[in-house]
Amino acid sequence: MATSSPLPQDGRGYFMLPQMPEESGYYTYGTPPGGRAQYAHPQMLNFIFKLEHTWAMTEERKIGIGNISLAEGVAFPPHKSHRNGLQVDIRPIRKDGSKQPVRWSSKDYDQAATQKLVDLIWQTGMVKKVGFNDPKIANATYMNGHDDHLHVEIRL
Repeated sequence: MATSSPLPQDGRGYFMLPQMPEESGYYTYGTPPGGRAQYAHPQMLNFIFKLEHTWAMTEERKIGIGNISLAEGVAFPPHKSHRNGLQVDIRPIRKDGSKQPVRWSSKDYDQAATQKLVDLIWQTGMVKKVGFNDPKIANATYMNGHDDHLHVEIRL
């Protein structure tokens, strides 16, 4: 009988987000690779799992989950945040569903699906802020450098 190894955990008690589980509604990306920038506060993991589960109930395309924080909350240039495990970068939705970046100004960007994603993010009841630069996306705030990803901050 095979046993699964536990998720990597840092000294804060934060766990690394599971990397691309087969039956989930998300895929992972980010720098550095291999999940090393995906250490999350337990409440962030709850948020991600709730969001991806709700998304997967009506969508085949997966949500791209990116940077959260480095182990131990060390500085994470060029990010000014992403140290406490309560912020996550999420890719906007592509029309073709590929696991690649997309800017809101691209022909491959699916604005309607991205609005649906932002709506679901807020419906979790766990969110403090969503930053994204498509001016037609409701309930997202302009943030410099956020043309190709949403910056989501949750509250405790």
